[in-house]
Amino acid sequence: MGGDITAAHAANVSVGACSWTDPALVSSGWYPPGSRGAEGRLRHYATRFPLVEVDSSFYALPTERVAGLWAERTPDGFVFDVKAFALLTDHSARTTALPPELRHVARGAARVRRRDLPPEVLDEVWRLFRAGLAPLRDAGRLGSVLFQFSPRFGPEARSLAYLDECRERLDVPISVEFRHPGWYAPPTLPGALAFLRERDLPLVAVDTAQGLPSSLPPVAEATAGDLAVVRFHGRSPQWGTGSKEDSYRHHYTEAELLPWVPRVEALAARAGQVHVLFNNCCATASVTAAELMSRLLGQERPVPG
Repeated sequence: MGGDITAAHAANVSVGACSWTDPALVSSGWYPPGSRGAEGRLRHYATRFPLVEVDSSFYALPTERVAGLWAERTPDGFVFDVKAFALLTDHSARTTALPPELRHVARGAARVRRRDLPPEVLDEVWRLFRAGLAPLRDAGRLGSVLFQFSPRFGPEARSLAYLDECRERLDVPISVEFRHPGWYAPPTLPGALAFLRERDLPLVAVDTAQGLPSSLPPVAEATAGDLAVVRFHGRSPQWGTGSKEDSYRHHYTEAELLPWVPRVEALAARAGQVHVLFNNCCATASVTAAELMSRLLGQERPVPG
């Protein structure tokens, strides 16, 4: 089994899963006995993969204490990509995800959006998010902050202006994933790629089910010199319409992953690092797919024990 990626470029590619704490993974038996507590899970995961995505930061602001523990429990060279908090990516967020002193802005509503927040409250949300990243950044464990934008975030002038704001608000690398299919339309895509290249922002390449209204094409363009990101969301026919579990439930096959090997090779030839992440939930589906992709790239790691 193997692809055609060169050894030199393979060294620049890191593969991992989009969560190490997903309940379906935790209950699957993938973690060995004695490694099922919070510390043991992360330490074990870090023996199998060099990269992971923090999914919990989408639902709640990360804290310095927890991020510090993540840094302590992982070896040098291990990297965390962190999803931006939902409010910062044009999604709604639970009001309870805000600090207690800020929840009054919701006026009793269960969920809030960025447009609902006064400027001073939004400034505080950004400050808290930056503070939560600091331990990972200071330990050299932070890869990039993933801005996975809502499908409502379309190709408009105000969207481009907000991308510039995101760059200015954070002092760490960010990557951009669009969910609105309009960004990939032939009249729009060249301008969007040029915009990202001018700002050295990675466009996240995605693998999704095709032929659906919400499908996204597998555009793999290196738009930044330091980093490229690929995220595999599975090929569920309920992509974009079902529950989270139904939308992302998929077991990748070798035949489905092989066409991505030359795409990853091309990205690795143009970007300093490539992060390949699997977001297909369903027990061990994400880590199994990550292990398969690692083998296709010639990066198989010995299994501990």
